[in-house]
Amino acid sequence: MQTVFVYGTLRAGEVNDISEAAARNEIDAPNLLGRATMRGHLFDFGDYPGLIVDEGGVDIVGDVYEIDDQLVAILDAIEGIDPELEERFLAREVMLKVDDNVVNCRFYPVAPASVKGLPEIRSGDWVSYRATR
Repeated sequence: MQTVFVYGTLRAGEVNDISEAAARNEIDAPNLLGRATMRGHLFDFGDYPGLIVDEGGVDIVGDVYEIDDQLVAILDAIEGIDPELEERFLAREVMLKVDDNVVNCRFYPVAPASVKGLPEIRSGDWVSYRATR
């Protein structure tokens, strides 16, 4: 089992809902551990957001799930992860506080060069931002 922090289209009810991705691939459903935030800047790529980690940024809202190891490859495919071509989404790890626990989470930030000229989502919450545009 691993943990993952999702802040965009992998969140519940979004186009790439993590639970639906697991079900489509006959993988055990992820277990929601709770909501978490991390500091950074969120950018609008149109159909999805991209996160740049920055302690001087805003709180980026997301959810932390415990997932079956098999789901990692599915999430990597959704995010277009290619270790040899780090042009857009990256796979990284971060320690986040969920309730009273600190967990090591996989997450998917974007390469800094990919956000040039894109609007910033200053609220740090993709779901609420998308609902209002």
